[in-house]
Amino acid sequence: MAKRNIIIAGNWKMNKTPFEARCLAYEIAEKTEGAACKVVLCVPFVDLFQVKEAIAGSGVCLGAQNVHWAESGAFTGEISADMLVACDVEYVVIGHSERRQYFGETDATVNARTKAALAKGLKVILCVGETREERELDETQAVIERQIRLGLADLSEQDMENVVIAYEPVWAIGTGLTATAEQAQEVCAYIRTLLAELYTPDVADATTIQYGGSMNAKNARELLSMPDIDGGLIGGASLKPADFLVIVAAGSAEATKA
Repeated sequence: MAKRNIIIAGNWKMNKTPFEARCLAYEIAEKTEGAACKVVLCVPFVDLFQVKEAIAGSGVCLGAQNVHWAESGAFTGEISADMLVACDVEYVVIGHSERRQYFGETDATVNARTKAALAKGLKVILCVGETREERELDETQAVIERQIRLGLADLSEQDMENVVIAYEPVWAIGTGLTATAEQAQEVCAYIRTLLAELYTPDVADATTIQYGGSMNAKNARELLSMPDIDGGLIGGASLKPADFLVIVAAGSAEATKA
């Protein structure tokens, strides 16, 4: 099996003013120095420059939370991939469940945004996951398959070198509920099986698959010990330095395993 990158990404959602973001990012960068896993901070657009300055010279990577598929045009309120590149953004979250739920994101627009980001050299954290109703109806695999196949449509094996998949069960985001380590592993393993079918076993083995449903300081080590979970997309806990550092330490422990 390929040695995959362990990536702990903080998704700050709609939190922190630029000043607050700078302070938090500086603290995280200082205290994660030397981490064996990759650390990414995905912050609101208005915070990008402040966070960029705060993490300069550290190993922390800068991420955004969305990107538009067009290079420019009459898309009020949207941000293009060129704009993100100009801000030295490296990663971008696409297809988060909140974007799907509240802002009309579809599998087609997720695909369009993903292709636009990759074309400009950005790395994509592509989110997939089922609702509570879909899980109760035993539709989890069907939903995941649809989102993976449509979200990755027309992407090449080379493109996949810059794609991270984040499994985020919608029912476990911001609810306090968390998939058990076994439930999360089952879906992440299924995602890897799909990637092997769509591409090759080598591509599947090399792709980082994160878990993103209320991973926190208490459950991170167990979740990250699963063979097909290669990191976390962290929401609320990423705004709490002490908790986020525990998660990064768990990711680093996994990254240093033989």
